[in-house]
Amino acid sequence: MNRELWDKCIEFHGHECPGLAIGYRAVLIAMEKINLTFSKDEELVCVTENDACGVDAVQVITGCTMGKGNLIYRDTGKMAFSFFNRSNGESIRLIMNEIETEMTREEKKIHILEAPAKEIFKIKKPNYEIPSHARIFNTIICDECGEGAKETNIRISNGKKLCLDCYQEYTRGW
Repeated sequence: MNRELWDKCIEFHGHECPGLAIGYRAVLIAMEKINLTFSKDEELVCVTENDACGVDAVQVITGCTMGKGNLIYRDTGKMAFSFFNRSNGESIRLIMNEIETEMTREEKKIHILEAPAKEIFKIKKPNYEIPSHARIFNTIICDECGEGAKETNIRISNGKKLCLDCYQEYTRGW
C-alpha cells in the first residue's frame, strides 16, 4: 500500500473510511491492469456508477474530474467503476463484491485495502464503448427566469425556451 497516496486521498476526502478504500483499491487495480497514470487532460476516463466516498479517491489518484469531463457519473446505484485508457485503448470495469457484514468499520476498511483484488471486485470489461471527449455546449437563456443553461438542458414548451427548473413537464395529473 502506498501510504503517501492513501494519506492524500484522506486529506482530500476529510476522513478515512471503507468507502474511500473502495475507490482507492479500484484505481490501484486499474492502474496495474491497464497501465493508468495521472490524467492531465482526458487521456483517462472514469465512469463511476455511484456518488459515494470512493469517487474522491478516483479524483485524487487519476486526475479524472467532472470539470474536465473525464469523470462521468452514470447513476446505476452500483459500486462500480469503469476506466478507459485513451493512450492504449484498454479498459476495465470493477464491480464491488459483497463484504461480510460481521466486520467492524475498521475491519472492512483494512479488508478492502489488503485483500486480493478478486475478493473485493469482479473484474471485467465495460459493456459499452469509451465515452466521447468532453464537449462545450452553447448557453441558452431561459425565457422564463432569464438564467443561462447549456443547450442540451433546454426544453421547448409552447414556443418558449425553458430551463429544467422552469419546464413544467406534462404529468397527466399524477
